[in-house]
Amino acid sequence: MLEILAYAIGVMYTPGPINLLGLHSGLNGKTREHIGFFAGVGCAMLILFIFLGFLGLKFINPSLLPYISLIGCIYIVYIAWKVFRANINISDNKANVSILSFNNGLFMQLLNPKALVATMPISTIQFPAAGISGSAIVVWSTCLALLAFGAPGSYSLAGMVMGKRIENPIYFKTFNFLMSALLIFVATSIGYEHVYRALLESHY
Repeated sequence: MLEILAYAIGVMYTPGPINLLGLHSGLNGKTREHIGFFAGVGCAMLILFIFLGFLGLKFINPSLLPYISLIGCIYIVYIAWKVFRANINISDNKANVSILSFNNGLFMQLLNPKALVATMPISTIQFPAAGISGSAIVVWSTCLALLAFGAPGSYSLAGMVMGKRIENPIYFKTFNFLMSALLIFVATSIGYEHVYRALLESHY
């Protein structure tokens, strides 16, 4: 059981597109406004855990994963563009950012290859090995989904603490630029690893 939690925390709480957006929201003082986004992330993980836990890999065609990853990359780039275009409100020293919604979190996480990396080994290997089946899958999936909700939430709280120490608005614009650049880097890395290489290997 502890192995499941250790793996889930290790994967979910490392930097990724979702957690970077959580950090960004905190830096710009938007933690409360983005709770819906964090909830969407948690619901996406709940769907993946339950779906894979009950159906395993029977209904997932591995050949489709690169294309799902490609859609995810495009979506991450779109979010990065929204972050980059955020305006600065001088009056309160915060970025006037677009609020990410529940649907943004849900679809971004469902299309995030990192989410599949986190859920597949747990649902298809660790659950059966630990004797977790039936209603226990739902209970464990719910607990792990709460952990997924807490990942970007904790990054956002950390960003909020950092943001309160910053007074010059130019730093927020710089942070927005850096966050968008990091998201582009993440999308490029995912594209190379989960799209380009996967398609290349499938032809050999």
